[in-house]
Amino acid sequence: MKGRIKKGEEAFPRQVGEAASEMEELFVDGDVSLLHSRCIAVVGSRTCTQYGRTVARRIGRQAAESGVTVVSGLARGIDTEGHRGALDAGGKTIAVLGGGTDYYYPAENRRLQQQIAQEGLLVSLHPPEYVPKPFDFPRRNGLISALSESVVIVEAGSRSGALITAACAAEQGRRLYAVPGNITSHYSFGTNQLIRDGVTPMCFIDDLLLDMGIVPQGKEKEEEELGEAEKRILDIIRKHGEITIDEIYHKTDIKLSEINGIITVLEMKGIIFSSLGKVFVAKF
Repeated sequence: MKGRIKKGEEAFPRQVGEAASEMEELFVDGDVSLLHSRCIAVVGSRTCTQYGRTVARRIGRQAAESGVTVVSGLARGIDTEGHRGALDAGGKTIAVLGGGTDYYYPAENRRLQQQIAQEGLLVSLHPPEYVPKPFDFPRRNGLISALSESVVIVEAGSRSGALITAACAAEQGRRLYAVPGNITSHYSFGTNQLIRDGVTPMCFIDDLLLDMGIVPQGKEKEEEELGEAEKRILDIIRKHGEITIDEIYHKTDIKLSEINGIITVLEMKGIIFSSLGKVFVAKF
């Protein structure tokens, strides 16, 4: 469906009407039934680390595997990875836009926005051709949290717009989580501050889903389908907690080129992530 939904109509999401009474109408493009599905929001900074990207995509993927719709703002960085994680898993995602549903922002996400219109849902507070202004994005952030049962702030600096989403989530009575980050990194200053101020740290994605009364799906099956070499390398990474690719090479008889390929595949699947030259198990 492409069109406008007004408050009071059957298609208008009840949770938005209850949490944000000032929002009277929504412009949509895609599967409007997702407005009545169980949703979590995955948001964070546009400028982010590889760690943040990996975590956001993993959350999106695992939530989608468990039948949860992933909501985000289609911004570059963390938002983009949350959407892609859900789509990678064949799941559903809602992109809440600052502009209209026919306005492509950021430009590099044009294809992603078109894909979400086909496989998920685009939502806006403005008509399709509307060009967003800076003051439109805080309202957009409020709609993201209003649509969601839980909100996860993956990575955020001290002035990140994701902190506005966190404030909206708190005001609207949503479950709010922050992913712990490197205490020396300005990319994690906002999320770590949220945790200091009492927000629940999200150390495991399973906890997020279990808090919703949902049994997590998919992770065990994904690891069962790994090849023998992939399992060997994963076991080595697990035993060491953190390890370089060269160290993996010296502990196996696997060619370095093959190890690099396997690491790439495992990282794409969200089972591991790499940072600062070391490989870690993605225990999310």
